[in-house]
Amino acid sequence: MSIIKHNPSTIFPQYKNYSHAIETTSGSRHLFISGLNGYELDGHSMPESFWEQGVLIWKHLGEILKSAGMTYSNLVSVRTYLSSPQYDRENIELRKKFLGDHQPALTVICCQLLETKWKLEVEAVAAE
Repeated sequence: MSIIKHNPSTIFPQYKNYSHAIETTSGSRHLFISGLNGYELDGHSMPESFWEQGVLIWKHLGEILKSAGMTYSNLVSVRTYLSSPQYDRENIELRKKFLGDHQPALTVICCQLLETKWKLEVEAVAAE
């Protein structure tokens, strides 16, 4: 089995001891994508609104998938962490916008996130 790190320069820099995604290969490929947040490319600034953070996160997710030669249709599992249940409706709309008819396994959790400015965080698994 080989392990390939995916840290595309087209999204914010990864943290220490962290990769944005890890791909494993052995007959089939699996890509494990770390929790993503709505940081801009500079890794410091972030929009205030839930919607804008969510759009950035889903674009970051798309960039990571692209770096592995995959698309949103390769997602097999998506876990979303919301800072408040008030964002559930917008979260559903974000998924529709980026996933279309694709239906991966899905979990939504409401919890306190690491940074108070984060409105959501998304992690995923893709495969082919």
